[in-house]
Amino acid sequence: MAKIVFDGVTKEFGDEVVAVDDLSLEIEDGEFMVLVGPSGCGKSTILRMLAGLEDVTAGEIWIDDNQVTDLSPKERDIAMVFQNYALYPHMTVQENIAFGLKLRRVSKEERESKAREVARVLGIENLLERKPVALSGGQRQRVAMGRAMIREPVAFLMDEPLSNLDAKLRVQMRAELARLHDRLRTTTVYVTHDQVEAMTLGDRVAVLRDGLLQQVDTPQRLFARPANLFVAAFVGSPPMNLVEGTVEKGVISFAGFRFPLGERTDLSGYESKQVIVGIRPSDLEDTEVWGTSGSVLDVEVDITEELGSEVNVLFTIDAPPVTTEEALAAASDEGADDILPLITERAQFCARVDARTHAKPGERVQLAVDPSRFHFFEPDSGLAISSERTVPATA
Repeated sequence: MAKIVFDGVTKEFGDEVVAVDDLSLEIEDGEFMVLVGPSGCGKSTILRMLAGLEDVTAGEIWIDDNQVTDLSPKERDIAMVFQNYALYPHMTVQENIAFGLKLRRVSKEERESKAREVARVLGIENLLERKPVALSGGQRQRVAMGRAMIREPVAFLMDEPLSNLDAKLRVQMRAELARLHDRLRTTTVYVTHDQVEAMTLGDRVAVLRDGLLQQVDTPQRLFARPANLFVAAFVGSPPMNLVEGTVEKGVISFAGFRFPLGERTDLSGYESKQVIVGIRPSDLEDTEVWGTSGSVLDVEVDITEELGSEVNVLFTIDAPPVTTEEALAAASDEGADDILPLITERAQFCARVDARTHAKPGERVQLAVDPSRFHFFEPDSGLAISSERTVPATA
């Protein structure tokens, strides 16, 4: 196992393309760190620099106490698992798993013994004599994992290893990866564009945009306390609802709605100013199911999406959508330009409510909302506004 440190690392391609910009990040010994962000954010480039497959333009990379910035891949003692498995088609499962040991001239008996043990851990012991063509996608991914595990490296690097699997198998493989990490405790750096995957796997998650590190924290704190508008809009499924509002005398107003902020929320520095309000879909609930003792959004339902245990209720509000650069970048994997034609005059909201709801398209529904759970952001900078006030305990 190993601690990994990126110290001011930059990667440039040509004169104008900065893929990674002054990255400083510490990954603790035994930690499962996930790098997540839209396509082109630099996450795979970071992994390739760590592996030694890409040169570093500036800065240093450390593994434990060793500066490895200029070392070759084989000198770094790391193992990489790729999206496309990269198995040798003419070799059996056992030969694929043990190939790294063969290159090290380990004896045949020891190679076979270790390959069987790794296969047993991965649940593919009965597949050792098969070739990759006779395996399912999940089985091939286990073989690729086994080939990395058998080397007993100081760190695993995984580049979107589950993206070629179907939805059900991805859920199963996520659980297996989590169990495997709990057992081995090997430092792991995992790249994905799927923020659900990132939230379920990572001890910590690093969110990237345009080569810049936006925030690194535990999944729960990223969800509950996003540092800026991009992180807020990117992390969470369905994404956070966003709208511009006005602060006046302890009340936040938007789209004809007015909500008292409560004694724990302090936006006094923004009196009579515009802020961006964020509301998680999970913080809205049908009052007919849960009742309410506070604020309510009365809206007309456009669409319902039944998910079994929950229902997504989609509706519009009488306010324009938030079209800041950060919000657009979070909404599109390829960048803001791709979704500009989809922008409408009214903001589209989503509420994730209990499956017992009777909400139907074309009907009105009252949604309970707790203003103390709102998020607030600066319209110009996109930075989160710290609005939590400490309330003295009563005697």
